[in-house]
Order: sequence, then structure tokens, then C-alpha cells
Amino acid sequence: MEQFLATETLIIELLLIVSIVAIAVRRLRIPYTVALVVVGFLITFQTTIKFELTPELILALFVPPLVFEAAFHLNLQELRRNLPAILLMAVPGVILTTVIVGGILVLGPKLSLPIALVFGALISATDPVAVIALFRSLGVPKRLAVLIEGESLFNDGTAIVLFNLMLAVALTNQFKPIEGLFNFFIVSAGGIAVGLALGWLVAQGIARVDNYLIETTLTTVLAFGSYLIAEQLGVSGVLAVLVAGLVNGNISPKGMSPTSRIVIFNFWEYVVFLTNSMVFLLIGLQINLTIMMAAWQPILWAILAVIIARIIVVYGLSWVINRISDPIPFRWQHVLTWGDLRGAVSLALVLSLTDTFGPQRELLRVMAFGVVLFTLLVQSTTMAPLISKLKIITRSDVQIEYELQHARLTALRSADARLDRLHNDGMLSSHTWEKLKRFITAQAASMAEKVRGILLADPQLEAEELETGWREIMRAQRSSLFDLRHDGVISDDVFEQLSVEVDAQLSEGFPSLPEEGETRTQFLELTIPDDALSVGKTIAELGIPRAAVLVSIQRGDETIIPRGDTLVHAGDVVTTLCERETIAPMKYLLLYAGEPSEGKPLINQPEKD
Repeated sequence: MEQFLATETLIIELLLIVSIVAIAVRRLRIPYTVALVVVGFLITFQTTIKFELTPELILALFVPPLVFEAAFHLNLQELRRNLPAILLMAVPGVILTTVIVGGILVLGPKLSLPIALVFGALISATDPVAVIALFRSLGVPKRLAVLIEGESLFNDGTAIVLFNLMLAVALTNQFKPIEGLFNFFIVSAGGIAVGLALGWLVAQGIARVDNYLIETTLTTVLAFGSYLIAEQLGVSGVLAVLVAGLVNGNISPKGMSPTSRIVIFNFWEYVVFLTNSMVFLLIGLQINLTIMMAAWQPILWAILAVIIARIIVVYGLSWVINRISDPIPFRWQHVLTWGDLRGAVSLALVLSLTDTFGPQRELLRVMAFGVVLFTLLVQSTTMAPLISKLKIITRSDVQIEYELQHARLTALRSADARLDRLHNDGMLSSHTWEKLKRFITAQAASMAEKVRGILLADPQLEAEELETGWREIMRAQRSSLFDLRHDGVISDDVFEQLSVEVDAQLSEGFPSLPEEGETRTQFLELTIPDDALSVGKTIAELGIPRAAVLVSIQRGDETIIPRGDTLVHAGDVVTTLCERETIAPMKYLLLYAGEPSEGKPLINQPEKD
């Protein structure tokens, strides 16, 4: 019981540390993973946390969810388009890295060739945990991200298989190339086959179930089960998880309800955040500075060997890729060279070395920790400046101008809100308030017009802002539904039905997103006058055009999400999102004060399809 409570307390402490670091790095310009490693290392000076980072913990508990989530979100079409480049980097690239690193370590620290090749294999794994976390945060071009993520995922499995082969050679002093290649093929192909079979089976199961809790559970079982089954069969567990995630992520969402898709995506986002955080925090807790300082020369040799090998592999194989597939720009090759971060997988492999490996085991462990820390603390922190220097991420003049004017408009609106609060609290006289109000209103109107002009000039920018606004209003509706159910206003059945409707709209996006070169939609805010014919009518009775969406109704301090039976009141501020051709009809429907024709709706509606 005491052991259980101690473990539970430790986990809670680690989660609290993770949360504090996550909040703190929002204000710091350093990668989140780096902050965790540093914090973990600093904790070792204050207290001793008894937590052993074992290979079983890393490979069986941490790696499967991280690899599965990354593969689940990897677009199969993009992967297929870049598959030649990814496979060249992930298979021949790993083998070349192993040989080059091994050769340099034979010349430098004077390791024997078998032991040097073991280290070369374990350190050749470009860790998906570190790489994907970094490049997602930087927002690099899509194809570059696919190349890096794809390589990091595939070479993971390759490195593990190669490590086991090199380890067998080191322990037996027998090198059988034909047998080794055969085993390499069997282990790799077997892992791929297991992943294909399990991924397809779970996808079929999800297609036949309409319950987001069960569907989420099935993806969890697949992530861990594919690894365990593959390892029990003696094939690559990591490749099984990778392929299972690819298959499931590109088939299952088509058979899921919108609610299931949102829940599953959010669930795996949290799992990855938690797992990623724990991995790097535990790496920091395992650092022994005294031992590493004593072995600084072998560590330096290992770092140099890894960098040299990466340079040769990336630039050499890119020359080949550029002749058989879509070329990799030279600037991207610099990023690929410097972006080969090492992490959990390399540490798991070196920690799996047993006492039978001999006295060199501790040296390889220290060297592996040294390389991992160098890639995390040096390469990852300098990646953003490198990408900026190479101008990998470029923003157009229109985007820069939009950010500038939008920021000015946002600041003015904040100032306007503050001005109103000061006036309402009696801190400003009405005379002063009116003068300042006129100034801010004029400035805000000018800024708003400039922002509108920029959006009209860049349809893609307008589409992005429209999509952001659409997501927010859909989420506001969902939040309102939660409140209504919590307060007992609606039943669980009604909540479920309405949630599915909102989630479907959220998943599909705004129904009239502008096409390329076309800008058709805009928000419209109308205040209902006392004499409008719409007063006292329900939304359903008005006959809103299909090309328009009622977003919200502001009634005093209350914000109402419109429904068909919602009554229109005088003084309501109605916000709509509509196509340009429906602006005039919407104004007519909501504001018209004349006499409608007997028995006819306020506006003729288009015939239904």
C-alpha cells in the first residue's frame, strides 16, 4: 500500500511540474521539450526522485501512443507522394549512419568495430517524439514537415531492427550478412503486416459502431495492442504501430460521426501532450552531470560522428532523390541535416543493454545521453533561428499588413472597452468620454475598413479568418448546450441530438467558404427596430435564406444561440453570416416595417433541391 501511494504521489508531482512548465514556456522563447529536460535536470539538485527510466517503460508505454498519433494524422496522399525520399532516408540512410558513426568511433574513442556499430545503430534513430513536437510548433511548409515526420517515424523501426542485428553480432562475434538481411526483411515486413491487419480490422469495427467512447477505446487498444502483438510474434512493434496508425487514421474517420472525430482527436492530442511531457521530464531527471563531465571526450566524438554522418546522408541521398522524385530544395536539406533530433528511442535502446554486453555498456550509455542532450539543448533551440535565416517560412506583404492592421484594430477595441468602463464607473465625465469615444470610433472604423480591404484582396486570408470565426461560434453553441443540459433545461437525448448537429457543422466547416479568387461571405450585425415586422415572429417563420446563418442574438446582457422557435424581440442585435447576395434579403427580413402581402412570407425562398 505504501509503495502504491508513493508511486501515485510521484506521478501527481510530475504532472504538476509538467503543468507549471507548460504555462511558463508560453512566455519564454524556448521549445517546451527543452524546458522539461532542463527542469528535470535542475530538480535533481534539490531532491532525489527515485524513478528508473527503463527500456520497457519507453518502448512499451511511451513510444506506441506517440508513434500512433503522429501516423494517425499523417496524410496518406502526402506520404505516398514523398515515399521515395522518406524510404531512402529511413532505410539506406539509417544503415549508412550506422556504418559512418561506427567507423568514426573506431578511429576516435578506439571502440571495437562491433560495439561501435551497435552504438551507430541505436543513435541513428531520429526520434519522432522530439522531431514532430518541434516542427509542429514551428509551422514549417507542409511537404518539409511530411518529409521530416515520415523519416522520423519510419527510421525508428529500421533503427530498432538494425540495432538488434548489430547487437547479435557484437555478442556472438559472428557476422552473417545474408542471414542478417533476411532477418531484417522478416522483422520489418512482419511488423508492417501486423499493423495493416489490425489497423484494417479496427477501422471496420469503428465503422459499425456509433459511440465515441467505444471508438476512442478501440483506437487506444490498437495503439498499444499492435505493438504488443507484433513483439510477441517476434516482429517490429514500432512498425506495426506506425502502419496501424496510418491505416486507421486514413480509413476510420470516414466512418466516424463528427462527434467521434472531435473526441478522438482531442483525446489523442492530450495523450501525446502528457506522454511527450513525461518522456522529456524523465530524461532530465536521469542526467548525471558528474559522470558525463568525466566522459566528455567520448561524448564529443559521438556528437561529431553523428553530425558528420547526417551531413553525408542528407546531402548524398538528396542528390539521388532529386533525380528520381520531387526535388528537395537545398535550403530544406540544411533543415533536414540539423533537424535529426535524438531522444526516447535511442535512450531505450542503450538502456536495454544488459550486463552481458560487458564493461563498454556504461560508456555507450553516457555517450548516448550526451548526444541526446546535445540535439535537444543545442539543435532544437537553434532550429527556429536557422529556419528564419534560411527564409523557409515566408509571409507575404499582404499577410504582414493584415497582422499590422488587425493588431491595431484589436488594440483600439480594447481601448474602447476600457473607455466605456471608466465612464460607467464614474471615472470620466460624459463630456470627456464623448470626445474620446468619437476619436476611437473614427480610428476603429478606419482600421476596420483597411482590414476589410486586405481580406478582399486575399481570398485565402479571408477564408482562414472565416474558418476561425466559424469554429469559435460552433464551440460557443456547444458550450451553451452543455450549460442547458447542466441546468436541466434540456434532456440528455436532446443534448445528444443537438451536439451531433453542431459537431457536424464544426467538422464540415462553413458551408459557403469562398473559392479561389472569390470572396462572397461576411458578418452582418443588425439591430431590430420597434416597428419591424419580424418582431414577435419565430426564426422559422421568417424563412431565412439557406445561404445565411444566424450566429447569435444579443438581448441586453444575454447572448442567445438562435433556434427555429426563438422569438425576435425589438432591440435584439442579430449577428448573421451570409453571402453577399443575401445581405439585402436579410435586411428586408429583419428590418422591414411595411405591410407584407397577405398570406405570403416576407421574401420568396428558392425552391428546395
